[in-house]
Amino acid sequence: MTYALIALSYLIGATPTSYWMGRAVHGLDLREHGSGNLGATNVFRILGAKWALPVVAVDIAKGFLPVWFFPGMVGGDLRWTLAFGGAAIVGHIFSLWVGFKGGKGVATSLGLFSYIMPWATLCAVGVFSACLWISGYVSIGSIMAAISLPLFAIYFKLPLPYIYLAAIVGLFTLQKHYDNILRLIEGTETKFLRK
Repeated sequence: MTYALIALSYLIGATPTSYWMGRAVHGLDLREHGSGNLGATNVFRILGAKWALPVVAVDIAKGFLPVWFFPGMVGGDLRWTLAFGGAAIVGHIFSLWVGFKGGKGVATSLGLFSYIMPWATLCAVGVFSACLWISGYVSIGSIMAAISLPLFAIYFKLPLPYIYLAAIVGLFTLQKHYDNILRLIEGTETKFLRK
């Protein structure tokens, strides 16, 4: 039962929201356009805000629903709660429906952490928003939020498993933003907000 729920959490996370949106709206494979990433930022750049917002909402829900609904089916054990959330994030990043090349996991992680550690997540969202506003780059906001989340978890004295998961997800986020980091260094990264 528990392992079936982990597999189901993975499949929920693996739902390729942006890929399907690109196909449905313009018949596009978003992996071949813009940054090539299957995330909401690329949807925004290629299809526009009205299509990106539903993608963000669904991607957040993919991280939120498994940790909100499934733990009650296995006695509310913290370890399984984190396993369900982690499986959803892995599914989003390595989706079997699109050749194990999904998004970067930021929105799905937001869904997970907003449920299990809301105040720390709210602070990390504040860091993301401030960095995006100052720099204009989504990548910088995402990277700084990923770095700050485990630090906020420590500040709020959350259980160690929460801190460990936040740190692991943060490392995944940094790895997935490797190309963005190179483009930032080279000065070729595309801004989200133009001032």
